[in-house]
Amino acid sequence: MGDLKIDGVCDARFAPVRDAFAKNFDTFGELGASVAVSVDGIPVVDLWAGQADPAGRPWERDTIANVYSTTKGIAALCVLRLAERGLVDLDAAMEKYWPEFGAEGKSSLTVRQCMAHRAGVPAVREPLPDEAMYDSPRLAAAMAAEAPWWEPGTRHGYHALSYGWFAYELVRRLDGRDFSAFVREELAGPLGIDLFVGLPASEDARTADLQLPGPPPPGVPNLLEDELNERPESMTSKTFSNPTLDLEGVNSRAWRGTVMPAANGHTNARALARIYGALAKGGTIDGLPVLDSGLIREAQIEQSVGADAVLWELPTRFGFGFMLTQDLPDSAFGPNPGAFGHPGMGGSLGFADPEAGVGFGYVMNQMRLGILVDDRAGALIDAVYGCL
Repeated sequence: MGDLKIDGVCDARFAPVRDAFAKNFDTFGELGASVAVSVDGIPVVDLWAGQADPAGRPWERDTIANVYSTTKGIAALCVLRLAERGLVDLDAAMEKYWPEFGAEGKSSLTVRQCMAHRAGVPAVREPLPDEAMYDSPRLAAAMAAEAPWWEPGTRHGYHALSYGWFAYELVRRLDGRDFSAFVREELAGPLGIDLFVGLPASEDARTADLQLPGPPPPGVPNLLEDELNERPESMTSKTFSNPTLDLEGVNSRAWRGTVMPAANGHTNARALARIYGALAKGGTIDGLPVLDSGLIREAQIEQSVGADAVLWELPTRFGFGFMLTQDLPDSAFGPNPGAFGHPGMGGSLGFADPEAGVGFGYVMNQMRLGILVDDRAGALIDAVYGCL
């Protein structure tokens, strides 16, 4: 893309980030994207470029996109805000706030364990129709009634979609607002950012269309595809296919409009960098409170580590709801061990690094295989820390 036009602003000190952003289009086949960085609460990078769809619609300043599991960081923040107000005790049983959840031997599971992927209910065994994907109350009820796949609290496994129902039900039951309104009124509105979980149809025109990833290179396995084809009844298959996570439908009105706190947030890099920039500097930004500094520490304390029961025994690390910087090669949120945030399937990422004061956001529409730190985000992270 020799004629690539990059818009936005970039502090001269962070020119290498702009260079890395441009290189992503040539090296990794980027279609459209935005990247933003704040340091000590001050925006230093806010760039966007490329196309919002294959037809050539330009990626604009206010373009947003579905960020899949990057939404989980927002869900965790919402639950921590409930704790800040004394509405939820993180070490109380989830059953205290959601009585139906205590079924099938889950009565002792705490809010903390659930938000750290330790609940043992990443999937529902009973086959669900595909349309259930767009019925949030039905999916939450199905998870509450499910028997654990492992002894609750004894290990962890990525609750790819069911994770969202913990936040969904806590907000609904303890605050009284639905999750979409909570995000809008507690975060998006006060911070002046584009952030939706449950996207109104009025925003479709500025939403980028996600493009599905291509096949892996020769000799590189597609673990999820192999799992779905070879072991359709496994816990991992059920996690991602019951109901079917229809990637082909990701640009549909049904997907965008559903309130799915684990997977269908719509936002841009600027919004992520502003939220995580606040979390990186003690919980406030421009005088606006986002989260108490003591609860930010909860996000950083390791709750789960080691072989992931859902993700093929890959080693993963989680704090309270947020993913922690990983021990895997090329999967770190920068060089500092206290960084926390969440990536999304296909490539998006938001994280905070309190030690460096960095808030980082990256959002794109060309998906690539993987659920941890994508090469494109990794190149941008390396450039950021090279400038500090």
